[in-house]
Amino acid sequence: MDMYSVMCVSDAAESARWYEVFFGRAADQIMGEEFLWQVGENAWIVIDDRYMRAERVGGSMVTFAWHGLDETLARLTAHGIEYGTIETYGNGVRHVDVLDPDGNSLSLAEPPA
Repeated sequence: MDMYSVMCVSDAAESARWYEVFFGRAADQIMGEEFLWQVGENAWIVIDDRYMRAERVGGSMVTFAWHGLDETLARLTAHGIEYGTIETYGNGVRHVDVLDPDGNSLSLAEPPA
């Protein structure tokens, strides 16, 4: 099974630049007007600004099991991307929310070492 999670955005070209910083690389594929980043063996994040997505802009949420949280946050900071407060859960997971320019939530959850 493949999974495509669509992040509804207002401007795909502008958002693509932001997501390039977030993921640390350019989109893995561009299909028509959609930009896709492969985030797992069969899992993709898609940004889409087509008219049929307009009502959903900013309403998407996704959580990633993330490794290298400190390095990622340093990269985001270096590019002027802000993020929420880092929380540490009772099980040792470190969690932080990052909002894209439209307010879509990308949560990073780093399991303990």
